[in-house]
Amino acid sequence: MIDKKQKQKIVSEFGKNESDTGSVGVQIALITGRIKYLTEHLKINKKDHSSKRGLLKLVGQRRSLLRYYQKKDLEAYRMLISKLGLRK
Repeated sequence: MIDKKQKQKIVSEFGKNESDTGSVGVQIALITGRIKYLTEHLKINKKDHSSKRGLLKLVGQRRSLLRYYQKKDLEAYRMLISKLGLRK
């Protein structure tokens, strides 16, 4: 899991201030961090089906937030995508 220091770093990088955890960009960045962690976990533990289900749920949640962010603010969406390295 993402520890407290990593979470604060992500919030300060993508948020408007240190306590901005609710904005869409911060939520997408936090979910991306959790997805990366679970992906590495599943490379080691291939039969962990409950974690795989959680990973798929997070991917769907991030996808819907990205769709919303793209409609709401296209420039910020493109900047977030490039910072996180999601699209090629």
